[in-house]
Amino acid sequence: MVALTGGIGSGKSTVSQEFGLLKVPCFNADKVAGSYYNDAEFRKLLLPLFGSSIFDEKGSVIKSRIAQIVFSNPEKLQQLNAIIHPKVMSDFDRWVEEHNECDYVIQENAILFEHGFDNLFDVTIAVYAPEDVRIRRVMKRDGASFEAVEARIKNQMNEEEKRGKATFVIMNYKGEKYRKKRVESLHKKLLKLALSKRN
Repeated sequence: MVALTGGIGSGKSTVSQEFGLLKVPCFNADKVAGSYYNDAEFRKLLLPLFGSSIFDEKGSVIKSRIAQIVFSNPEKLQQLNAIIHPKVMSDFDRWVEEHNECDYVIQENAILFEHGFDNLFDVTIAVYAPEDVRIRRVMKRDGASFEAVEARIKNQMNEEEKRGKATFVIMNYKGEKYRKKRVESLHKKLLKLALSKRN
């Protein structure tokens, strides 16, 4: 199993899509976690943790309010993660079973190293781009201010540390052609690794 990670604005979702074009199944842990907020049972678990102020008049979760709380309260973030992470990994295990005929699968996970999930995978890939490039990308993508993006980056693990921990690194600031060649090269390596593991 392969894990793909990278900081905000690094382009990990773009890389994940390119692996998808090579017929590699990709599980997006962040999107799956986000989908839980639509589940009534999951919302019940959030009430004692955050109170009713995180819900709108229709009972839907206002995610920005949760984000405001957890960014300034590490204990609340830890409690939220304790609810979400086991559920994500359980869903991932089921998903892997459904794709057991594939040579390898990828989990895209923004907080892979922060929570020690890298130990669950055979190979880890970090997508890297310099901080100034990432800030520009996110400002353009989200319409966010420089200060807001910088604050989000400061809440994540240092990119150099991620590069040091990863099995492979994809430099995603040298252009599309370079990135695609690197993805294709890694794909060939991962197919070989999967084959040697089976034999």
